Amino acid sequence: MKKRSIWSEEICEDLYPKLNRNIEVDVLIIGGGITGISTAYHLIDSGLKVCLVEKNLIGSGVTSRTTGKLTYLQEDICSRINTYHGMDKAKLYIESQREAINIVKDIINKEKIDCNLEKTRSYVFSNFKEKKLNSEIDLLEKIGISVKTAKCLPSLEKEHSFYVDDTYVFHPIKYIHSLSDICFRRGISIYEDTKIISIDEENDKYKCLTEDNYIKTKYIVYAMHYPYFLSPFWMIFKSYLEKSYIEAYKVEKNYKYSAITINKPTISIRYYSDDDTNYKFYLSNSHNLAIKNNVESNFQDLLDKKSTNPDYIWSNKDIMTIDSLPFIGKINGKKNMLIGTGYNTWGMTNATIAGKIISDMILNNQNIYIDLFYY
Repeated sequence: MKKRSIWSEEICEDLYPKLNRNIEVDVLIIGGGITGISTAYHLIDSGLKVCLVEKNLIGSGVTSRTTGKLTYLQEDICSRINTYHGMDKAKLYIESQREAINIVKDIINKEKIDCNLEKTRSYVFSNFKEKKLNSEIDLLEKIGISVKTAKCLPSLEKEHSFYVDDTYVFHPIKYIHSLSDICFRRGISIYEDTKIISIDEENDKYKCLTEDNYIKTKYIVYAMHYPYFLSPFWMIFKSYLEKSYIEAYKVEKNYKYSAITINKPTISIRYYSDDDTNYKFYLSNSHNLAIKNNVESNFQDLLDKKSTNPDYIWSNKDIMTIDSLPFIGKINGKKNMLIGTGYNTWGMTNATIAGKIISDMILNNQNIYIDLFYY
């Protein structure tokens, strides 16, 4: 059993150099996950001098620990957003997630990226027929999403569910490694093992200090999981951290679906095929880190529940926002500072749309989703 993500097998060392000199750019992107790489990709051919820095290795952060789903069926997300913001924003959010899926598909097709993209059926399910399931179905249908119901999932019994057929899964590290290579070859500067220590304002620009050098820039994009530079630290009042535990184990068949519970505690499932080997991913025991944090017992509980011999086992941390909408856009009170984080466990779609929104804001392009995520 390997105590790391299955995607981590693809993470490579020394793809890009460490920054060893002072530089000046138009846009500095801090973070080499899917948010940062997506933003950089959309700034290719913009005429701007763009630099991306990653404190570790490209893709080694939260992106490497995701389950790699591209879906707009996200538990009871419509109901939650409707409660806080109304039907119009719930509809716009679902549209943003579908747009993100199309962006990934278009990039993969255009750039001929091999990242195990696979169309799958996506389920939301419950152990019993409950009101939350029906409420989410009603809301989805009101905003124009046609869903189908099922009494059980393939390979699972006694589950009530609804599903759609136009969702996907993929290999997130293969995707962003290919994307980062495209960015680098087309003029984006990328530096690994380069940590930003502090940020100071100098006239109309920012001076970002690393351990040995500095980067001067007009725009800063916070594409890191937890933006520790920000002051005052507003995120602690609008979000909390959730930890999940995942295992991947060999199975005989790839059922070509992904699924997640609508009720707590969360159970999430997907399948993945690598050459002739099929794996099932099983996520459970998600919890608020402020409530409990006994990592060892949660891992053991995961193993006891499944009674399997996993090939890989790992955990992930997600920033969960109070109103279920991510933090994407300009930072109030900060000129030319933008952010993408707080994805509520749905980082693959939200990070993708964040990259498009942030790049459009820098380029002064229209984007219908800017106001949706404005916080």
